[in-house]
Amino acid sequence: MKNKGKIILLVMSFLGLLLCSACQKATITTTATTTSDTTFAKGADVSWVTQMEASGVKFYNAAGTQTECMTLLKSLGINSIRLRAWVNPSDGWCNTKDLLVKALRAKNLGMRIMIDFHYSDTWADPSHQTIPAAWASLSFSALETAMANYTTNVLDTLKTNGITPEWVQVGNETGNGMMWPAGNATTSMANYAALVNTGYNAVKAVFPNTKVIIHLQNGYDNSLYRWLFDGLKSNGAKWDVIGMSLYPSTTNWQNYNAQCLANMNDMVSRYGSEVMICEVGMPWDSPTVCQSFLTDLIAKVKSVSNHKGLGVFYWEPECYNNWQNYTLGAFDNSGKPTVALNAFK
Repeated sequence: MKNKGKIILLVMSFLGLLLCSACQKATITTTATTTSDTTFAKGADVSWVTQMEASGVKFYNAAGTQTECMTLLKSLGINSIRLRAWVNPSDGWCNTKDLLVKALRAKNLGMRIMIDFHYSDTWADPSHQTIPAAWASLSFSALETAMANYTTNVLDTLKTNGITPEWVQVGNETGNGMMWPAGNATTSMANYAALVNTGYNAVKAVFPNTKVIIHLQNGYDNSLYRWLFDGLKSNGAKWDVIGMSLYPSTTNWQNYNAQCLANMNDMVSRYGSEVMICEVGMPWDSPTVCQSFLTDLIAKVKSVSNHKGLGVFYWEPECYNNWQNYTLGAFDNSGKPTVALNAFK
């Protein structure tokens, strides 16, 4: 009986060791998942925020307490802020001075920062890529110099103020190049590639570790991305990250998300690039659908092959009450965030 008791004790000790080992493995797995969530960029472009504040717009948490916009977004799980840069906007908003105000606010909140150079005095997008007025009559080589100097000056201003952006976009939604007609990709892919490299080199000269993004519209459109990036690659262009916009409707978001994931994986395998969703949006008055869209998209970006899906940014979620006629925000008409932003928690 004594020997039998010893055997039982040995078996129980062995089982205890196995259980302890399993617990340790479970703990390791949980830690890895948490780390992944921490490095994933959950972002918002809030470039309008200072202009909104100057117009008397206020922001409120779910309890109705007035809260500074970026602070409020941080409490909802947003860890990164994207800010656009215009060269010489007529009203001053989004110029270098205004950019610095917002970037300092984000820095002081411990948030990661993306700078979005439009290389224009106003909106640059698939329909508009207008050379800044001050550069309009320059030769191409002089245009490259002006672009490099401007990029350097903006980034030096940030650096002097202790701000290091994690990402910098060289152009905004440049599916057909930028600074038309000089950098029109259809007309001259070589010129567009040269401008990309001008921006890339200027960024790296100030912030060697900052990742440079080339950002296109319509993240579901694989043929557009292959055409542009094949052209850039054949012309020696340099980039670190391929950025995408995705603006589905409330009815087609599942197809858009699936096509976008396929496109992201293709960009990874075809070019070895990291990928990121730099802009998303959906009508503010469909918050439940938007939450489903965002939750699914975030999961898909996290699933990108080789862990090269970096994050998702909502474009101007703080817009409400038809601000600037924009209706794809994620705040309701009382100035409170909708459930759509719960996807970032």
